[in-house]
Parts: sequence; structure tokens; C-alpha cells
Amino acid sequence: MGVVKEKFGVTKDGREIYAFTLSNANGVRARVINYGAILVNLFVPDKDGNAEDVVLGFDTLEGYYDNGSFFGATIGPNANRIGDACFEIAGKTYQIDVNDGKNNLHSHREEGYHKQVWDAEEGTDSVTFTLEGTDGAMGFPGNKKVVMTYSLSEDNALQLKYHASSDADTVINLTNHTYFNLAGHKAGKIEDHLLRINASHYTPTDAGSIPTGEIAPVAGTPMDFTQAKPIGRDINADFEQLKLAQGFDHNFVLDGEAGTVREIAEVQDPKSGRKMQVLTDLPGVQFYAGNCIKEEVGKENFLYGPRMGLCLETQYYPDNIHHPEFPSAVFGPGRDYDSVTIYKFI
Repeated sequence: MGVVKEKFGVTKDGREIYAFTLSNANGVRARVINYGAILVNLFVPDKDGNAEDVVLGFDTLEGYYDNGSFFGATIGPNANRIGDACFEIAGKTYQIDVNDGKNNLHSHREEGYHKQVWDAEEGTDSVTFTLEGTDGAMGFPGNKKVVMTYSLSEDNALQLKYHASSDADTVINLTNHTYFNLAGHKAGKIEDHLLRINASHYTPTDAGSIPTGEIAPVAGTPMDFTQAKPIGRDINADFEQLKLAQGFDHNFVLDGEAGTVREIAEVQDPKSGRKMQVLTDLPGVQFYAGNCIKEEVGKENFLYGPRMGLCLETQYYPDNIHHPEFPSAVFGPGRDYDSVTIYKFI
């Protein structure tokens, strides 16, 4: 166990960025940076003990300046989409960035938390990143303090713990946008990965990927991952929801009690034998099959492209601010935001 700190680069305005490597006795290593609180590398041994980097990303800081696919990033203050890029709290309307058709995606492409420099503090087996946001930044109300901690245990669990407070009611819905390929980040498409999601329902969307408000059963549809199946089996099915999103890119309504940390998904690569369990206390998870990863050169000069990584973004449901029937992601005085997500390798 331990944390190793090294310089990763210098921002355009001259601020030094550091990488922090967490490791355990089993050969698992996670490398994170204080730019965007990004997970850059995650080395995990396969069934034969050979470690590979299983997350997509870039070798240099400069690669993350654009990062249109949000590789490895901490997303905030609001992850996923808000319809019409506006919302109302206590009778006041707030306009936010229009950056995904007529809607908002991931708060702001250039000013979001994934593009900000966080303060960092090392622990014995963890790194804690802290960020402060001012009232009105990116259109969101409230002066905010956000704390995000990565920790790695000896049982191969990479834990992401979040806390946020605000002096005014505001939308806070944080997530991590890591793309996993359990065969290795250079292995190509993830369609042969086996996926199980403990969700008997999901939230269908319109053509702009905004939830309609319906909570629909997965049974009898290609959205059913209650039993493990290859991601590619149904991804091109003649099913309206898949056609709208060019594949899987949907919020799943997680079974079990929200607020309680429970296993919500499992991914396995049959070839390498790597298996990852996902646990969280949040009510939803966005399963994104990487349908729209743009072709670009990533780590080790490998050319990334569509469906070469998958995301399991734990979250409050997208656009919940417009759907009072959904769990609310409005936080402020008297209600701090707290969540835990764990990626555990078996």
C-alpha cells in the first residue's frame, strides 16, 4: 500500500499538475491527477497475473485539455443531461450552458469540474481532492465545496467517495466518467464483455436523451441485463431506444435501497478473466457502451474509437430536476450531498 506523487504537467496558466499512484500488494495500481480529479490509469492483473491498464485516457496532460469523451473525469456539478438547459428552484429560473442540442450535458464542456484544478491531499492509501465553486458559476446557484476521495484497499476495491455542500439550494449530481475495457485499454471493442446490472427498470428517453418520465420494465426488451449477457448481443437490436442512442446509453433504475451501498453491476472479460463488481448507494447508473467515442489517439499511441470502452456512471437519474417523481438531486442548507461508488476487481 502507499501513495506515490509525481509531476504530470503544467497547465496553460502555469499551474503544476501532479499524478498520485495508489497501489496494493496484489498488483493493482490506480493513478489519478488533480486536473479534473481524473483517473488516468488502472492496472489490474489478469487470470495469469499479467497486469494491464484497463481504462481509456491519455499519457499527457495536454490530452485532457479537450477530452471530448470525458475519459476518467469527475463530472460536476451536474452529471448527465438537463432538458432545455434550464431549471427552476424556489420559483427562480436558472439558465445553464446549451451544449447538447437544446439541452445541457455534464454542466459545461470547458468550465466543468473535469477541467478544473483541484487541491490535493495524500493519505496512507488515498488521495483527497477539494474544489470550491462560486455562486452562479456555470449558471448554477450556491457557493459550493466539493470533496472527492479515491482510495484503494487490499481487496482490490477502488472507492470513490464524494461530499458536497452548498449555501443555497442547487443541483448536485456527481459521477465518474471512466471508460473500462477489462481486456486492456488497447484491446478494441468491449462488445464481448459480459454485463449484469441489478436493475429491473430503466428510464426511456426522447431523441435528445432526455428521460420521458416513464420508469419502464426491462423484462422482455434488449435493456434486460438482470442476467449477465454479452454487451454486443442486443446492442444493434431493432429497438427504438437503442436506435435513438446508437446503442446503450441509458439510466438504469437500480434495485435495492438507495442510500445503502450494495452491488449494482458486474462486468467480466471472458478472455482475460478480469471481473469487476460495481457498488454504490446511489439510485441510478448510466450504462454507456461508448457508442460515440470519437476516433483519437490515446495512451501508448493507440487509436480509440466507438465501443472500445464502457462506462457505469453512478448517479441520480438524468433531468430529475424536471421530474418530481424521480429522486431529487437538489442539495443545499440542511442537505449535503454524499455518495460512495466502488469498483472492485475479483
